[in-house]
Amino acid sequence: MAEKEKKVAQTEDKPQKPVKEKKKGRIKEAWRGFKSETKKIVWPSWKQVLKNTGVVLVVVIICAIIIGILDYAFSGGIQALAELFNS
Repeated sequence: MAEKEKKVAQTEDKPQKPVKEKKKGRIKEAWRGFKSETKKIVWPSWKQVLKNTGVVLVVVIICAIIIGILDYAFSGGIQALAELFNS
């Protein structure tokens, strides 16, 4: 029992830091890290942005056309199967 009393006494003797101070330190540290990371950002030129936008639009249009063709083919196939079984 004496050991338990010593542990209780030891925990009571330690000064406790307020929780808010720890949070402020973490926030300041995170903000410094954020600022240093934003300095490393390399923005593309306007010409690169336009080129990449054009590539994305072309790929989207090609995918839409492929999906449209597949949809038309599959719906035609399903209709042909339905007519075959209904006849």
